Amino acid sequence: MFSGVLVLIGAIMYIVHRIYAPYVFAAGAAGITVCFMTAPCKDQGFRRRRLHRINVMAGISMIASSVFMFREKMEWVVFLLIAALLILYTSFVGPRADE
Repeated sequence: MFSGVLVLIGAIMYIVHRIYAPYVFAAGAAGITVCFMTAPCKDQGFRRRRLHRINVMAGISMIASSVFMFREKMEWVVFLLIAALLILYTSFVGPRADE
């Protein structure tokens, strides 16, 4: 949860303080990606493992977004949007996978 707040603060800070924003955003993206990658998924069903892989791809997309933010290219917004859509998808499909 803390990493998500860091990602949000980093994205908002990019408008005002471009010097510190990439560092805050990268710390949050790294935290979210580590959280997704270390989540246990061995004993889960096929749907849950697929959703886990989608979450890992979303985390990698956030890392790519932070790389573009460091390089001061606006493509970081596209990668962040991709990550947000993937996480949104898994949050809605996840409860149905438990049924």
